[in-house]
Amino acid sequence: MSGVGSELNDESGKPIWKNRVDSWKEKKNEKKASVKKAAAKAQVPPVEEQIMEEKDLTDAYEPLSRIIPISKNKLTPYRAVIIMRLVVLGLFFHYRITNPVDSAFGLWLTSVICEIWFGFSWILDQFPKWCPVNRETYVDRLIARYGDGEDSGLAPVDFFVSTVDPLKEPPLITANTVLSILAVDYPVEKISCYVSDDGAAMLTFESLAETAEFARRWVPFCKKFSIEPRTPEFYFSQKIDYLKDKIHPSFVKERRAMKRDYEEFKVRINALVAKAQKTPEEGWVMQDGTPWPGNNSRDHPGMIQVFLGETGARDYDGNELPRLVYVSREKRPGYQHHKKAGAMNALVRVSAVLTNAPYILNLDCDHYVNNSKAVREAMCFMMDPSVGRDVCYVQFPQRFDGIDRSDRYANRNVVFFDVNMKGLDGIQGPVYVGTGCCFYRQALYGYGPPSLPALPKSSACSFCCCCCPKKKVEKTEKEMHRDSRREDLESAIFNLREIDNYDEYERSMLISQMSFEKSFGQSSVFIESTLMENGGVPESVDPSTLIKEAIHVISCGYEEKTEWGKELGWIYGSVTEDILTGFKMHCRGWRSIYCMPIRPAFKGSAPINLSDRLHQVLRWALGSVEIFFSRHCPLWYGYGGGRLRWLQRLSYINTIVYPFTSVPLVAYCCLPAICLLTGKFIIPILSNAATIWFLGLFTSIILTSVLELRWSGIGIEDWWRNEQFWVIGGVSAHLFAVFQGILKMVIGLDTNFTVTSKAAEDGDFAELYVFKWTTVLIPPTTILVLNLVGVVAGFSDALNSGYESWGPLFGKVFFAMWVIMHLYPFLKGLMGRQNRTPTIVILWSVLLASVFSLLWVKIDPFITGAETVATGACSSIDC
Repeated sequence: MSGVGSELNDESGKPIWKNRVDSWKEKKNEKKASVKKAAAKAQVPPVEEQIMEEKDLTDAYEPLSRIIPISKNKLTPYRAVIIMRLVVLGLFFHYRITNPVDSAFGLWLTSVICEIWFGFSWILDQFPKWCPVNRETYVDRLIARYGDGEDSGLAPVDFFVSTVDPLKEPPLITANTVLSILAVDYPVEKISCYVSDDGAAMLTFESLAETAEFARRWVPFCKKFSIEPRTPEFYFSQKIDYLKDKIHPSFVKERRAMKRDYEEFKVRINALVAKAQKTPEEGWVMQDGTPWPGNNSRDHPGMIQVFLGETGARDYDGNELPRLVYVSREKRPGYQHHKKAGAMNALVRVSAVLTNAPYILNLDCDHYVNNSKAVREAMCFMMDPSVGRDVCYVQFPQRFDGIDRSDRYANRNVVFFDVNMKGLDGIQGPVYVGTGCCFYRQALYGYGPPSLPALPKSSACSFCCCCCPKKKVEKTEKEMHRDSRREDLESAIFNLREIDNYDEYERSMLISQMSFEKSFGQSSVFIESTLMENGGVPESVDPSTLIKEAIHVISCGYEEKTEWGKELGWIYGSVTEDILTGFKMHCRGWRSIYCMPIRPAFKGSAPINLSDRLHQVLRWALGSVEIFFSRHCPLWYGYGGGRLRWLQRLSYINTIVYPFTSVPLVAYCCLPAICLLTGKFIIPILSNAATIWFLGLFTSIILTSVLELRWSGIGIEDWWRNEQFWVIGGVSAHLFAVFQGILKMVIGLDTNFTVTSKAAEDGDFAELYVFKWTTVLIPPTTILVLNLVGVVAGFSDALNSGYESWGPLFGKVFFAMWVIMHLYPFLKGLMGRQNRTPTIVILWSVLLASVFSLLWVKIDPFITGAETVATGACSSIDC
């Protein structure tokens, strides 16, 4: 089969873009003739017409994007320091292992095991950043090649938006996301927006109906004045000069009217939300008096409603609007619905039946289109034959609104999106992060790319396979079987098209005989759509039956005994279905692209208070643990055919191993407090050679970070926030995720950690200071108190013991302060705004401090038994 980068063909099989070049040639020949006539009259040298012609033809063949490699002046020292750090790390471990501390053997052994694991984790995280790249797109060339407007050759795109509970995911936020999609700068007939309501809520349905009506005013306003962003909530809340670059005399008047319309729209949505707070005993009733089919969210039929589109309402200027479709898949007791992954697969099938765009762009309901040209940015890769042949998806970075300026809990994830993802883009592509991603539909159907990935010439250079010369890999038996299966499917569909005498039953029987139902399910219309790599609804399908067929493919039993969730669509088996889905595609040999436009393509919201942020991280870590215990674990899955590059495999191993770092991290963070309380230490007296290894290790760590900041362009504050939250999340959410994942995957016991109490405040970033008590806060609180008590105890002992004890104390206190500084944002989160400490924290602190004080008075760990006997008779203060 042809893949992502295959050229869009016309009915004769000729690529559309080549047809456009031919048409351009014809136009230029006509223009050339007219220029010659004009030149003859005006006596203009004919060489100018040749320059014009060559320029236009060059634009038609120029690439739509290019890779901007990182400067060698930045990258070479960075790589050299990584190698140096690896060597120093080996010498450091040799010293640590060969120099045990006999007086504190247990502490020494624990510290060595932890340090070895940290070194292993560093390798998994560091080497996938070996070949970072930047990319640049040329949207103007895309328009020049494929045109714009009604006769555009741009490929259609289906947008997916998923939501579940409108009381937790406010309908106004979802409405703004939908409005930003409907107003994108792309031909309207090429855009369709599918909204999945997995909670079957009438509130979502009614708010979407209101959104469709408001879109008739909002979309033409956006396109007339070219405003950004095209989501009304954030456009009207911008604190900027909205008159800048606006020259249309009616802009101010129309903007004022549109703002009033939007405020009235918000009031209507708020009224719907207020109405939905209390469910009637007899259930919800629609406007026509019939009961709402989704009154029981766990037992209801499938529902589809097309609001806008070719046959729907037009905007107030009389222009066509993009198609807007409401989808709620069928749910019945006794069926496994697979949460978000199942909802996304239902949208894949519905969209294939109704519109079948070759590309799919999915967004969370709280992520809106911030750059109206984002789709064009993605098409610069997908529709470029020189780039897109093996591209399964284009991933955009996540950017967020409403985060405090200091980004206390690293909500922006700047290090991940601006460092790690750029590194992966230089190997086989970024991981799929669940939103802001444009897929090639055929890649979701379980097929491999048209050409197989390259492998390094030898295992010796596997660590830099992204830079090594490449060679082709022969197709595996499995891929040959897949290609053979596709040929059989094409033959079967050809027969179905030719034999008009077949009824629907005979058509389905023929497909069943070919065993395609085992893969795609029992829908001849959907199966036929999978062959149309360039999109579009099959000609043999009766348009009047499409809605009925779409209802069929979202029935709760459709996926039974098929490959959905196993080999097709979003992959099941983890709450982080995004990681699994991208991993399966990379294992088949596809590559992905990381696109970072100057203006962020999409923006969303993120939890900014401590408890919500930790529970978000807990969910991600739990998904990684689930993958670790599944058959899709990167440690052993996907070796057949050698399609997943080694550095890419290391990055995936890192994504499923990192939660387990929490166990050694908790132990390591407790060590300084134990050392201070017992008077022992994990390191013996340093020799000159040992001092060099320690200094070398610290120097290489600092240099690696500095050079990474240099080539990536991120700020030191973002890097430090990431380091802090690595410790905070590691000793809290990741630890609970490990135990919860083990209980779930090994024992089968599913547990949940809920947020109980909260205390809110008013003002800017009020949510940041909301305190919600949860069990996830216990480990970091305990570690923080232990180290604070340890520091006090250490200084007390040093004051009692004399000057000779201050030297050993320095190393222990430095170790403890390292822990305290990393947990400082956590401490600020507990303290709340202006140091107003929640009562429960005060109580726990007083209790723990009292216990340790009593233990300190009762048991002095710094006096040996002999000293106790010698001084036992002296009990007065003068002794």
